[in-house]
Amino acid sequence: MKLSELFSACLAAKYIHIDGGADYALVKKGRTLYIFFEDSDGKEDWRRNLDFPAKAYQAEGTVCFWAHRGFLCAWESLLPHLQKSILNPAVTRIIVAGYSHGGALAALCHEYIWRMRGDLRDRLEGYGFGAPRVLWGRISKDLRKRWDRFTVIRNQNDIVTHLPPAAFGFSHVGGMLVIGEKGKYSSIGAHYAENILAELKQQGDGAFGRKRK
Repeated sequence: MKLSELFSACLAAKYIHIDGGADYALVKKGRTLYIFFEDSDGKEDWRRNLDFPAKAYQAEGTVCFWAHRGFLCAWESLLPHLQKSILNPAVTRIIVAGYSHGGALAALCHEYIWRMRGDLRDRLEGYGFGAPRVLWGRISKDLRKRWDRFTVIRNQNDIVTHLPPAAFGFSHVGGMLVIGEKGKYSSIGAHYAENILAELKQQGDGAFGRKRK
């Protein structure tokens, strides 16, 4: 499957909306589980997007890292709906993908899978199409390893991929794949799904792959 095909599948997925402002879809093909997260869909999602003060992520009694509070709260609302599928031993490969707001949730989901499914870390892949920054503060080398197999796809000057501002202490995780042609779109236009998809197809995207920041 090409990245353009994965993004198309993400856009076309039949999403389930949960209280807390998040939408997810699960697709199982053989022993591979695809987890998709939708872009902002309604006032609650936008409230989460703008709720960017940092919050500590508590997992198993310890602070794992600090992250964008709105995205973290949305992820914590989603987790009970995803745990059973993620922890199912019959699943031997997981691919996580999200667009925009969903790309941030994909990054948090990817970390959870890395931590809880050590048996498939080399068969885990995550993609954030037009994803915003999620983590805040200093990120250790060991912590960054959790996202070694996660990629943010940025269509040149896509404004969402530059938010929240790095000056506020936020940063991306994983690799960065930059697509598109400079000056072709406005910073807002570069974020439109149809333009991201067109650029993925235009560059002749191959199978899943990464380019480091």
